[in-house]
Amino acid sequence: MASFTRRAKADAETPTIVTRVLAATERLIERGERYTDISVQQILAEAGVSRATFYAHFRDKTDLIVRLTADLRQRLLEMAQGWDPTAGEDGADRYTRFFADVIALHRRKGLMLAALREVASYEQTVRDFYTADLEGFDQAVLSTLVEQQHSGKTPADLDAAAASRVIVWGGGQAIARHIEVDDGGGDAAFARELGHIWWYGAYRRPPRTNSLRSRRK
Repeated sequence: MASFTRRAKADAETPTIVTRVLAATERLIERGERYTDISVQQILAEAGVSRATFYAHFRDKTDLIVRLTADLRQRLLEMAQGWDPTAGEDGADRYTRFFADVIALHRRKGLMLAALREVASYEQTVRDFYTADLEGFDQAVLSTLVEQQHSGKTPADLDAAAASRVIVWGGGQAIARHIEVDDGGGDAAFARELGHIWWYGAYRRPPRTNSLRSRRK
């Protein structure tokens, strides 16, 4: 009975412990410390847990950063999957608002996302996690492009697979760079450019045949 009671108590405490460790790590990151430079001991002290308790819930710091950013990355993916090019309003304007929301989320959680990219640059497990996430974005955009081609609204000569890679992987790098060099004053303009470039550069690109006829005239 005593053994069962201790185990039940430990199970009940697990969510609280995990939440404390994740929150403590996020606070350390938000103070401007590079994730690589944050020691497990700092995390233990900030969270108020023992080393044994930490390793009972996390394999290591790699596992920690993945779990710390999982909800955030899922939120971004859901935003991409929820974008509907057939909603009826001008797509460029809707894309602009979509990117404004994405950029705002990056602003709020930019240091955590930077920590994820930092670890992904040298840790294969995190790189696989980060890559799989972007592949999810890629698939979501590819699906909408193909659907739009089938409906005749996006030109058939568009290479949907290539376009979705440019949109997702190139866009991700562009947003990350914008966050680094802009203080936020240019967010609206940046979101508008992304929205219009993506919409008119892919979803509503003029068919190639029309362009050729125009040049011949």
